[in-house]
Amino acid sequence: METWMFVLIWVVVIAAVGAGLYFWGKKLQKRYDEQQQLVNQHKQVVPLFIIDKKKDKIDNLKLPKQVKEQMPKMQRKRKMPVVIAKAGPQIVTLMCDEVVYNTVPVKKQIKAEVAGIMLVNVVSGKLPTPQKEGLMNKMKRKAKEIRNK
Repeated sequence: METWMFVLIWVVVIAAVGAGLYFWGKKLQKRYDEQQQLVNQHKQVVPLFIIDKKKDKIDNLKLPKQVKEQMPKMQRKRKMPVVIAKAGPQIVTLMCDEVVYNTVPVKKQIKAEVAGIMLVNVVSGKLPTPQKEGLMNKMKRKAKEIRNK
């Protein structure tokens, strides 16, 4: 087999993989946008007293059985950021995003946007001073901002 044939085969394979990843990414982005729209429709501002926050596996958390069953298998094995808070007389376990997890203060009263069992955003309260961001976190944040535009 000649060299140019070998190179041509590799170029075709790489192009096919790239095209597959492109269309898969578009599909995932569409699904993410639909979920985000649903969250935005159902979010409401709730006063919360944050008791604790931690990262733990879904199986070890006090979440409803339906939520645990609906999680994909890969998500179940992964540690999720979780906030344990008191909303009125109830103590609830709220899942949240990594960015929100870092801004939530412990043992403080806050007002937060909540959609179901998802803590979407911290609206007000005594928030901790932000720590210096590392290079990887800056790159992730900038990529997320670009993606959201």
